[in-house]
Amino acid sequence: MRDTRESRLLLVLLVSIAFALITLDIRGGENSPLDGPREAAASFFGPVEEGVAGAVDPVANAISAIRESGDRHDRVAELERENAELRQQLGSDEYRDSRTRQLDELLRTAGAGGYRIVGAQVIAIGAAQGFSWTVTIDAGTEDGITRDMTVLNGEGLVGRVTTVGRGQATVLLANDPEFSVGTRLEGSEELGLATGGGGNTFEVQLFNQQARVREGDRMVTFGSAENRPFVPGVPVGEVVNVNRSNGDLTRTVEVRPFVSFTQLDLVGVVVEPPRDNPRDSVLPPRPEEENQDEEREQGARNEDEESAGEGEETQGEPGDEVGEPQPPTEGETGAGEGEAPVDAGDDDTATEE
Repeated sequence: MRDTRESRLLLVLLVSIAFALITLDIRGGENSPLDGPREAAASFFGPVEEGVAGAVDPVANAISAIRESGDRHDRVAELERENAELRQQLGSDEYRDSRTRQLDELLRTAGAGGYRIVGAQVIAIGAAQGFSWTVTIDAGTEDGITRDMTVLNGEGLVGRVTTVGRGQATVLLANDPEFSVGTRLEGSEELGLATGGGGNTFEVQLFNQQARVREGDRMVTFGSAENRPFVPGVPVGEVVNVNRSNGDLTRTVEVRPFVSFTQLDLVGVVVEPPRDNPRDSVLPPRPEEENQDEEREQGARNEDEESAGEGEETQGEPGDEVGEPQPPTEGETGAGEGEAPVDAGDDDTATEE
């Protein structure tokens, strides 16, 4: 609208009318003469207001979402933290169970061989002092460990101690190419020399070219002079391949170690050798032997149950009379054969005599 004299007069008039209506409405109180027009205006403009509100709601919701985004972010962060704690707790439980199992197997192996050990944990792995397969353990001279001691775990031979500090020691693993240990074949007691292959196999040269060996045969350590660096009877591995003899003075076989060298955690250092050579007693039982033991135990339980059932069947039936006298058979009258029966009436005569 253009700013003219008429427009100004119209604006003054409208403002005056508005003030007059407000004054009249206020003075009227509850009986204001403007109640009717107000209700009519509300009826007319109500649907329009609802439509405008519906169109504006997304904007309002967006503004509300922006205002609440901080609270929601905090809630999401809290849920993520709780989820991480649950995952950590679950992982801790699995790790604790694994450590418990390893410790039980280690103690079983040490007990079966009569080895006195010092438990340790692998804290580092990698090359050390020119060796390609070594680990560092958290035990040293303070724990009674010295150089050239046998290291084992619940599965078998791990290696030998090469260097020792006050609280740490370096262990050369048995699969290192520079590692060698004397072995003895289970049962036949054939001797050999095992050398690490840098992986998951040993190469064992049997001293007897005609040694009878087949896949599945197992080996243990033969032992060293004064039990340094190896004590006898520690499980080494299982034969997986037998090479044909080509006229060599020795016979070569491939052996898979019992120990997984990439999953080492708890180990034991033998600080005191066994009094007697444990021979093959440290080797775990074969699966077929375990099945046979289970079958024998099951058979013994079945025999016990059958014995208990037969004992119940031999008992008298309900209602049988116990101790009922039976009529004597011929020859069971109390007198011997050819003897006259005793007359009860002769008692007086015998007494008088």
